[in-house]
Amino acid sequence: MTTSFDDIDVLSELAHLAASCTRCRLAEGRTHVVFGAGAHDAEVMIVGEGPGQQEDEQGLPFVGRSGQLLTKFLEAIGYGRDEVSICNILKCRPPDNRNPAPDEILACSGYLASQISMLQPKAILSVGGVAATTLLETGQSVGKLRGEVHDFGESRIPLVVTYHPAYLLRNEAEKPSAWKDLQLAMKLLDEARRAPE
Repeated sequence: MTTSFDDIDVLSELAHLAASCTRCRLAEGRTHVVFGAGAHDAEVMIVGEGPGQQEDEQGLPFVGRSGQLLTKFLEAIGYGRDEVSICNILKCRPPDNRNPAPDEILACSGYLASQISMLQPKAILSVGGVAATTLLETGQSVGKLRGEVHDFGESRIPLVVTYHPAYLLRNEAEKPSAWKDLQLAMKLLDEARRAPE
């Protein structure tokens, strides 16, 4: 499904609305709302946890060291950052990069749900534990969830879980596992492209 101009307008309005959001306490300490970035017709959406310090300063997702690693992974499978959609569960940075609180996730949930609904990606790559447990509504770890295809939402968008790039920077031994997850996501995209509309 291709995103229509109407959806792009609505997404722009939603991003504008998020920029002045005060639904939770994170609004008090943010520099920027990090709504998301990338193509409006992206086949794949990458969903992370929340902005870090550099993301908060620049207003863009995944721009720090973990973002550089994510970019390298994307390039290895033939994608530029501008060809995918990248967003987070949270649109504002939690203090000291702590894990999001349940009420903060709930306060942001409408923004993410709208992004997914309007973009209708062919696949979602969920990076990190918070993204996986939120999207799949489960308490299972990334290690248990990765390596298989999950269905997201009523439209049953294929979803692949992998480790967060920040985790991979600390645990280099898991990079081959993340590479397998990316290959699984690519296989899904290839199948989606071949499927009749």
